[in-house]
Amino acid sequence: MRGLDAAGLATRLAGADWPYASLVLVALDYDATPILLISRLAEHTKNIQADDRVSLLFDATHGLDSRLTGARVSVLGHARASTDTTIIRRFVDRHPQAMAYASFADFAFYRVAMTRAHLVAGFGRIRWLEADELRLSLPANLPLAEEERAVVEHMNADHLDTIQLYARKLLNATDEGWRMTGCDPEGVDLRRGGQVLRLAFAKRADSAEAARVELVRLAKLARAKTVNGT
Repeated sequence: MRGLDAAGLATRLAGADWPYASLVLVALDYDATPILLISRLAEHTKNIQADDRVSLLFDATHGLDSRLTGARVSVLGHARASTDTTIIRRFVDRHPQAMAYASFADFAFYRVAMTRAHLVAGFGRIRWLEADELRLSLPANLPLAEEERAVVEHMNADHLDTIQLYARKLLNATDEGWRMTGCDPEGVDLRRGGQVLRLAFAKRADSAEAARVELVRLAKLARAKTVNGT
């Protein structure tokens, strides 16, 4: 879920007993709650206003020879409008192009309060997950929530070369120009134009210092791969 920036959205067509599928951009909050920015003029938004039950399909099968062997998860939940400045910032940082229309009067941010999810991790690897298995349990005042912007700005300003190493040596990217767009307790998000990458932490990081420790460890790992020619 954290590694994707778009998902399929299923809603109930307003005024009719039919499912309606659409494509939406998505970001995730620190606890992995999905965040949407959708227009009030869109059909799926009209549907949500009538019935807030939704399903989001996160599809990680792109590029596989046999896509049915890849992982995907269908998240069930309730989409509820929110004016929380944290989710607004996280969405816009994840999707810089959204800055152009995020403040339009006909657009609104929504959090999807997850209830269950159906995970397919490949042939024969299928199970239902409860919300607590998806949602990351966080302290009431997460230090990283206040410090994230500083971490991201510092990395982009002073360690852009390290970000390229993360992308090429740890995530198998073949190009340059990657920037960091977010940092949460489970890892960091990278973007290059329309491409996104997810760099996971080995240890959970609830503060900027804990994230720094993980980022330094990952930088050493990437440089070691460079020295070894891998």
